[in-house]
Amino acid sequence: MKKKRMRNKKTISAAKAHKKRKQSIRDREKVAQNVSPVVEKYWFQRYNLFSKYDEGIKMDEEGWYSVTPEQIAIRHALRCVAATAKPNPVVIDCFAGVGGNAIQFARMCCSVVAIDIDPKKLEFAINNAKIYGVQHCIDFIVGDFFQLAPSLKGDIVFLAPPWGGPSYKSIENFTLDFLKPRDGFTIFQFAQAITPNIIMFLPRNVDLQQVEELSWLSSPPLEVEIEENYLQNNVKGVTAYFGGAACH
Repeated sequence: MKKKRMRNKKTISAAKAHKKRKQSIRDREKVAQNVSPVVEKYWFQRYNLFSKYDEGIKMDEEGWYSVTPEQIAIRHALRCVAATAKPNPVVIDCFAGVGGNAIQFARMCCSVVAIDIDPKKLEFAINNAKIYGVQHCIDFIVGDFFQLAPSLKGDIVFLAPPWGGPSYKSIENFTLDFLKPRDGFTIFQFAQAITPNIIMFLPRNVDLQQVEELSWLSSPPLEVEIEENYLQNNVKGVTAYFGGAACH
C-alpha cells in the first residue's frame, strides 16, 4: 500500500512539472509573437507591474521597463496620504508614463494630476486607469513638466523621471546628471517651486550623497528620508522623501 501511495505522489508531481513546462513554453511562444527582446524579461514580471495585466493593460516598450512595480507604487501612495492631513490631497505626477503610480495615488483617494510629454503614453495611462476604475480621479495632461511647473499647485510632487533605459544598471555610481530629460538637480528645483513635499523614485545604484544634497537646495534645508524598495527580496529602487513627505 505504501509503495502504491508513493507511486501516485510521484505521478502527480511529474504531471505538475509537465504542466509547468508546457505553460512555460506557451509563455515563451507568446513573448516571441508579441514583444521585443528588450521587453521579454519584463513580460515575465507583468503581474508585478500591474496585477490586473490580463484585463487589458497597455504599455509601449519604454513603459515596460520604466513603470514602477505595483507594490512599490502602493507604498508611495500610502506614504503620500500619511504625509498630508488633507482627506483628498492633490498629487502631481510629473512623469506619469503609462500610469503605474498615478493609478495607485488615485486608489488611495488622492486627486492626481498626471503629466507626460508623450501623448501615446498618456493614452495607455488612461486605458490602464479605467481598468482600475480610477480614471475620474486623475487629470491627464499632455505637456512638458518644465513649462507647466510655474502654473501647477499641489500638496505633493512625485518625481520618477526616466533613468535612461535598462542600461542604467551597468553604471556603478548613478549620479543625478544621468536622469532624463534634465539632470536631477534641475528637476528637483522645478518641483520645489510647487511644494517642498516631494517624493522621488530613483535607481538602486543612485549616488545617495547627491540625493541628500537635493535637500540643501532649500533654506533651511528640507528634511530628507531615503528608503530602499524591495520586490521579492531584490532591491528595485530607492525612494527619497523630502519636506513633509519625510518621516519626522
